[in-house]
Amino acid sequence: MTATTWNSTQPWRGIMVATALPLRADLSVDYDAYAEHVAWLIENGCDGVVPNGSLGEYQTLTDEERARVVRTAVEAAGDGARVMPGVAAYGSAESRRWAEQAAEAGCGSVLLLPPNAYRADEDAVRAHYAEVAKAGVPVVAYNNPIDTKVDLTPGLLARLHQDGTIVAVKEFTGDVRRAYEIAELAPGLDLLIGADDVLLELALAGAVGWIAGYPNAFPTTCAALYHAAVSGDLETAVPLYKSLHSLLRWDSKTEFVQSIKLSMDIAGRHGGPVRPPRAALTGPVEAAVREATEKALAHGHH
Repeated sequence: MTATTWNSTQPWRGIMVATALPLRADLSVDYDAYAEHVAWLIENGCDGVVPNGSLGEYQTLTDEERARVVRTAVEAAGDGARVMPGVAAYGSAESRRWAEQAAEAGCGSVLLLPPNAYRADEDAVRAHYAEVAKAGVPVVAYNNPIDTKVDLTPGLLARLHQDGTIVAVKEFTGDVRRAYEIAELAPGLDLLIGADDVLLELALAGAVGWIAGYPNAFPTTCAALYHAAVSGDLETAVPLYKSLHSLLRWDSKTEFVQSIKLSMDIAGRHGGPVRPPRAALTGPVEAAVREATEKALAHGHH
């Protein structure tokens, strides 16, 4: 199997879009618009979706909303294996319950941050992943030490993989050197691109998947870029990557949720508002995102 062919036995591979969640003007969840968005992403070359990630504003959802988002995604995707819900929570028991909910809904994998309420030590991190793995769904670790203050170093990832509690890692540090160390220490662990603006570098380093932000607005072009990158077609990938990079880098910035929703609005999708404490973009940030999005559209990206 190549990294470019989706396979339900390893459903965390390929392009898994961290979906933005459409909200109405009153900030209620528009489940019909969300279902349509999930189906549209898959029709336009993406392999699956990651609901209830940070891009999906899971921290602002009620338990009822969070569960319904997962069920909506599974129904719209047509195959639960294509859905990898985020199951992050402050307590390990709560994360396990979300993983069990994902299993009941028929999901193929789940995405799990380390404990993020405090700076957990290695034993706590390993116990956390072991607890959630008991739900029986393949667990993808999410390394985001920028936001969580717990770093899943290559050595720790290797121990988690040896524990049998994770199948892959979403690598968000932006440090592309780690890819090679992870491959040396944990050769069986799948590396997934975790930030849009290191896509090419991590693809060349052996990534077999991409948990993606900007396909929410430009799925067809992003899919073309990903497939060219993982197959080593640099003649296609490099110019495309360069033309998109001013947009892709917003996926790694603090305002990434608002940025991607704004790009969706400009591209004719339903991005819409965000829930507080996030607020709509204004001033120079809004202008920069708008300019990068319009540049991508002018290049014919879609």
